[in-house]
Amino acid sequence: MARDHYWAVYSHVSKKDVFGIKAFSKRKALQALFNKIGKDAYKWRFEIRKRKIKQPKKVKNLKTNSRRNFSMSNTKIITGEVRFSYLHAWEPHAVEEGQDKKYSVSLLIPKSDKKTIAAIEKAIEAAKADGKSSKFGGKIPSNLKLPLRDGDTEREDDPNYAGHYFINASSKNKPGIVDKDINPILDQNELYSGCYGRASINFYAFNVSGNRGIAAGLNNLQKLRDGESLSGGASAEDDFSDGFGDTDEDDLLG
Repeated sequence: MARDHYWAVYSHVSKKDVFGIKAFSKRKALQALFNKIGKDAYKWRFEIRKRKIKQPKKVKNLKTNSRRNFSMSNTKIITGEVRFSYLHAWEPHAVEEGQDKKYSVSLLIPKSDKKTIAAIEKAIEAAKADGKSSKFGGKIPSNLKLPLRDGDTEREDDPNYAGHYFINASSKNKPGIVDKDINPILDQNELYSGCYGRASINFYAFNVSGNRGIAAGLNNLQKLRDGESLSGGASAEDDFSDGFGDTDEDDLLG
């Protein structure tokens, strides 16, 4: 059943919701507030209030939308169950010294998940179409770097990648992190490299100093179940050497 409300922290002093806390139970909202400010969470000036979730308006006629909006909506996907590797979802991480720090993850996608793979391929094609005029000068290059990679050939020394495709996704903005019941995860030990979940990602074109391709932006993560913690294997430098790490477009990712 879809949720129609959440709980937020209202301040009687500033007369508005504060701290950006959104939880699907009153108790969890209070716990999140306590984690931020300690015992001050119980002072009179703060109140946990129910807020209604605004539902998006239904599009009656898709053809009336602009081509740009239609294309952008198709560059975003929600994966099926994947495994998280080289996870940096709590604090931003720089692959190499001097690079911008970003939140990032390598998503291990079972090759048997035909639905997710088909959705990814479709979203990549939509990103190519978006970038045709804005990034590629009106013609899609034949040698673009693409984000969907084969673990059996590119990570053959790591058994965790066997039988999987993988995608490296990153963003300068911190992803939302929830559990299988859509409750925010606050304990950093709960989400780690090796656990299983779903990811919200979007694809976009880049062209920097002749380095052209399609990259994956990280939006949100959902943990579904635990798994054996991953360590070792391929280096983070190898995993995130796609060439999109320095693109200005990363500033636009949510």
